Amino acid sequence: MPESIQLLSTDFDGTVHAEFQDPPVPPELVEEIAGLQARGARWVINTGRDLSSLLETLARARLPIWPDYLGLVEREIYVRRGHEYHPCTEWNEACTKAHADLFARMQPDIPHLTARIEERFEATLYQDPFSPLCMIASNNHEADQVMEQLEAYCAQVPDLTVVRNDIYARFSHARYNKGEVVAEIARQLAIGREQVFAAGDHLNDLPMLDGVHAAMVAAPDNAVPEVKALIRKVGGFQATTRWGHGVAEALRHFARR
Repeated sequence: MPESIQLLSTDFDGTVHAEFQDPPVPPELVEEIAGLQARGARWVINTGRDLSSLLETLARARLPIWPDYLGLVEREIYVRRGHEYHPCTEWNEACTKAHADLFARMQPDIPHLTARIEERFEATLYQDPFSPLCMIASNNHEADQVMEQLEAYCAQVPDLTVVRNDIYARFSHARYNKGEVVAEIARQLAIGREQVFAAGDHLNDLPMLDGVHAAMVAAPDNAVPEVKALIRKVGGFQATTRWGHGVAEALRHFARR
């Protein structure tokens, strides 16, 4: 008998939330998630956004439901207690230290790497609290080219990876990603892989869609080709509808199964 969903991990932008739709999260998806939560399942929004950005957008969406966990900047974990989200201290402190140690090792290389990319490309490079070098490319073709430079550098630095979403990218520790966020929350809740559902649409979602941490994986129809290919490879569900409609379609599929 198939396992029921006990942990639901969804990307946010382009997966459950479409800014230009009204409402941005479709009622059919709200109904599906609310039903799962009523039966004891936990919902985690697993996103590249930081806390303030996500909470602001959730408030504007006026959802009648709220996630039980947040996976932020592809690595930090927050848990909902009452009306507030609190950091998972042990995990977040270990994550912060791992990144600080890694970024300290690579800091001397950043000026040269930045200069080399800026000489050849129009992409905007900058530093933020989560990465010593972030990219906003002018288009996806340029992002592909800059990624070649960044990935070549990562190959020289142990534990370093670069996380991309559309024309955006930033450096990260290779041990921390959306898949590991799912795994840690499942560990804390004592939920097995067979009871975990994950859905995403873009490149930074790949680590939670490879079947390692979630047995039930899905993508909406607007997912990038790399995500659709992975979903096919691991026997997941490829929706025929876009954004949150596709996630609702996937949840109904696994419920029927």
